[in-house]
Amino acid sequence: MHDVPLWLWMVFAVTVLVSLAVDLLAHRQAHVIGFREAAAWSGVWVGLAVVFGVVVFLVVGTAAGVEYTTAWLLEKSLSVDNLFVFALIFGYFRVPRAYQHRVLFLGVLGALVFRGIFLAAGVAVVSRFTAVLFVFAAILFYSTYKILKEEDDSFDPGKSIAVRLLRKIIPVRDDYAGTHFFVKEAGRRVATPLLAVVAAIEAADLVFAVDSVPAVLAVSSDAFIVYTSNAFAILGLRALYFMLAGLLDRFHYLSTGLALILSFIAVKLILQASHETISTAVPEIPSPLSLAVIATVLAVSVALSMLRPPPEAKALPEPLRSLDGEPAESSSDRPGPTPPTDTQDTAEPPGSK
Repeated sequence: MHDVPLWLWMVFAVTVLVSLAVDLLAHRQAHVIGFREAAAWSGVWVGLAVVFGVVVFLVVGTAAGVEYTTAWLLEKSLSVDNLFVFALIFGYFRVPRAYQHRVLFLGVLGALVFRGIFLAAGVAVVSRFTAVLFVFAAILFYSTYKILKEEDDSFDPGKSIAVRLLRKIIPVRDDYAGTHFFVKEAGRRVATPLLAVVAAIEAADLVFAVDSVPAVLAVSSDAFIVYTSNAFAILGLRALYFMLAGLLDRFHYLSTGLALILSFIAVKLILQASHETISTAVPEIPSPLSLAVIATVLAVSVALSMLRPPPEAKALPEPLRSLDGEPAESSSDRPGPTPPTDTQDTAEPPGSK
């Protein structure tokens, strides 16, 4: 564990809160985010993470700085896989591009909370039962197997537990009503598809945490390192998505690269657990080597993706059912989402009787 001063925790908390407030104000009006705007914001988030990393180097020490950098780069690379799922969810629910930032903003808030809970639990468990690292390694190996077998392609946003639970709690209409999550319809409050999208995004992040938490705990078991690196990686997720939207299929070797990274981290976990529970003669993989391996694999994956043309892109699946659970119409007969409006929560939605 590193000796982290309380004021650095406070600086981190203030930085995150101010960043979220600034981002929310900058995007208070729903609009389509283009490549240039997304690239600029992505640069802001990366720069913020790098500056914070420099502070960690100077205040906490070189070892902590290397661990933070490694953990942040690892989380950043794993988050790329999230982008494909976000694209799948947005395509499934036919989310207008102007609404996507608001959904991802709420997804980031949920991710910051859930990751904090999971990471705190993981750090507590690892500090008491080091042998659990073997279990974490098995999880990562299984995730590697799923990626290589492309089993994640079977993900169906409409069948996620969160979306099904939402439909049982409150009726969900088929058409959007601007950026509103609820409207009144026939005298009763109903949810719009935008709320179902948020539920699907949050459910997806819970699934991602199964890989993310064990992976980052292989880099460090310090609560400050693992959470701050996760937080800064999550903060830049929205801008990264909008910057790479439409280009995701070009980086077709990234999945293989992520599989290699997860396998490497799993081996690191096994060696670490064996060193602490079996014999100190078992070597461990140092953080600088981990950083070098992750950076190299990512660079090679991106380079190969750019040099070799991608295979034929796979079409996003059509929704199998409408949002209220009834069989959906064919894509040629099904109406598109309602265009952006200024409908108030208490107003009747467009087209209602």
